[in-house]
Amino acid sequence: MAVITSALPPATAVPASPAEDREAARRVPVQSARLPRYTSYPTALQFSGAVGPDQAAAWMRSVAGHDPVSIYIHVPFCDTLCWFCGCHTRVINTRGPIVAFVHSLIAEIEMVGALLGRRHPVRHLHFGGGSPTILEPEDIDRIFQTLARSFDIGADAEIALEIDPRDVDPARLDAWATAGVNRASLGVQDLDPVVQKAINRIQPAEATARAVAMLRERGINAINIDLVHGLPHQTTDGVLATLDQVLTLTPDRVALFGYAHVPSMKQHQRLIPDAALPGPAARLEQADAAARRLKAAGYVGIGLDHFARAHDPLAVAQRQGLLRRNFQGYTTDTAAAIIGFGPSAIGDLPGGYVQNTIDVRAWREAVAEGRLATIRGVAVDDDDRLRRAVIERLMCDHGVDVAAVAASMGRDPEVLAGAMALIDPLEERGIVLRDGWRLLVPVEMTPDIQRVAACFDAYLNPAVRQLIAAE
Repeated sequence: MAVITSALPPATAVPASPAEDREAARRVPVQSARLPRYTSYPTALQFSGAVGPDQAAAWMRSVAGHDPVSIYIHVPFCDTLCWFCGCHTRVINTRGPIVAFVHSLIAEIEMVGALLGRRHPVRHLHFGGGSPTILEPEDIDRIFQTLARSFDIGADAEIALEIDPRDVDPARLDAWATAGVNRASLGVQDLDPVVQKAINRIQPAEATARAVAMLRERGINAINIDLVHGLPHQTTDGVLATLDQVLTLTPDRVALFGYAHVPSMKQHQRLIPDAALPGPAARLEQADAAARRLKAAGYVGIGLDHFARAHDPLAVAQRQGLLRRNFQGYTTDTAAAIIGFGPSAIGDLPGGYVQNTIDVRAWREAVAEGRLATIRGVAVDDDDRLRRAVIERLMCDHGVDVAAVAASMGRDPEVLAGAMALIDPLEERGIVLRDGWRLLVPVEMTPDIQRVAACFDAYLNPAVRQLIAAE
């Protein structure tokens, strides 16, 4: 197979001037800094302590016995800390915390299985983190044995694994492959050594290529690669050089995320100097150039920031109008409920969203006491479900027939007349095209899709919604 090399051409992009940054700030969608990514609705901003373990348990019991479910398992550990990271994770260098985590995870799975009351079929099973590949083979075997006792994981289920190419080895991958993993997402971010040093993630290109080769040798052929733009010291030339090397590995999917610098929330991001970050003009140029390169290489744009080969299930679902969006991003998952296991994991249940505590010790104590570790969430009513359906179609299809969505749910579209009125200034600027209740966001306006979705977000302050629409 092709091997990516670590050598990169010298960066030639010229830093943007203050005037160029001001112009880019007018072009860069306001939502990139201030709006949710709408992986749910209501969003996590609405979660509160009003939803706790008892409510979560009641919602779990309400999942119909015949309904399939999906599972997300959060492994909250890494062996090194990447300074750009926004995930709930902590660094460990001993085996003890992992042993304790697996023990509690098994107990949590068994407890939830009892609440559900039967072995529900599972369509999607996703291991995220942190770094799930920090688990040892015996951990993986025990977890899957427990899952099999509580759930019916079919042969056609998608079992996805987030991988840090720096900590995989043949024995671990053998265990994951034996367990049934059939899709892997590899974090790459950027291959420029200067950028890697600035984010404390030293990952030689050869390590990524070696991990991909080992996965394919074990029959795990569905490969996703995650890249990030807007990182310190990144340039457009550097981003494209990374992308060109990644494409030699022929991944099925590429995700191109924008780095969110929030040192007030993630203190380790303070180790990244503000002055090293690309300005708005440079970020926009990086994203646009990478999207063009991916499309020229035969990838289809999926939603906001994903790209996939035409044969990939995401691209097929998009063509068929069946693309979905949840906390794992764009997906083909249509399960009636998502069950989250592990610290910080989020579940999507018939009555609303629930989230476990992010504190590993508090999570373990709750499980040991025989109760769910739910610390917050939000109930979902019929108005939320209607708005969620409209927002999801916008985020997935770049367009929506609001009246048709409302009719499918037995609702009068006039209940969304106020939201449609906010579309007017966006329509005037060509961000959205409208024909009655039908909305369409042109491809070139994709970065503005969250702004359109925000018009339907009843939880945003009305003045903020009007400002977003008018900017």
